[in-house]
Amino acid sequence: MAYADNKMSSGRIGAIVIVALLHALLGYAFVTGLAFKVAKKVAQDLKTFNVEEPPPPEEEPPPPPPDVPVETPPPPVVSPPPLVRLPSPPPPVVSQNVPPPVQVITPVATPAPPAPPAPPPPPPAAPRVVETAKSKGSLAGLITDTDYPAAAIRAEEEGTVRVRMGIGANGRVTSCEVTQSSGSSSLDAATCRIIRSRGRFTPAKDQNGQPTTDTVTSPPITWRLQ
Repeated sequence: MAYADNKMSSGRIGAIVIVALLHALLGYAFVTGLAFKVAKKVAQDLKTFNVEEPPPPEEEPPPPPPDVPVETPPPPVVSPPPLVRLPSPPPPVVSQNVPPPVQVITPVATPAPPAPPAPPPPPPAAPRVVETAKSKGSLAGLITDTDYPAAAIRAEEEGTVRVRMGIGANGRVTSCEVTQSSGSSSLDAATCRIIRSRGRFTPAKDQNGQPTTDTVTSPPITWRLQ
């Protein structure tokens, strides 16, 4: 009985396979023919209608940048302030009432005024002239016609002059002063100039017989045009 069942099962399986193949062939033929008709229909439709291209897809906005975490800097390290040692307060000052020192005033003796200076010694007494100075020639004879000043000649000036002369210990005339003018400054100046340059005297003598200075007044000296 079992062997018969096995034989039956094998035949049934073969029949099923054949039926399946037939169905597959029929399906293939059907699909192939139908596909050909569909393709032909589609080709005809393509010839009749223009197929619009679909619009391009909208560009999507770029994604937002990723959130980058911001690094927060660490808080600065604050060092504690240095400890300041305050100086210790000075010891309290105890004020004492000290009496002021007693000033002893010593009287100072007033110095005596200085003695007045001694008077200067009296000047030595001028030597006393015992013998006066004498001219070694006539003073009028010292003047010649060539000594007549040109300005006085042009102005036709004439006159008489008297002078006082200082005579040194060497007998030379040291000074000349007009005591009586001729009325012409040219004649007066010429008289003193000539006497000082040409006058020679025997010097005066003092009480000791030594030569000394003297003052002598001249006789009248007359200037006259020839």
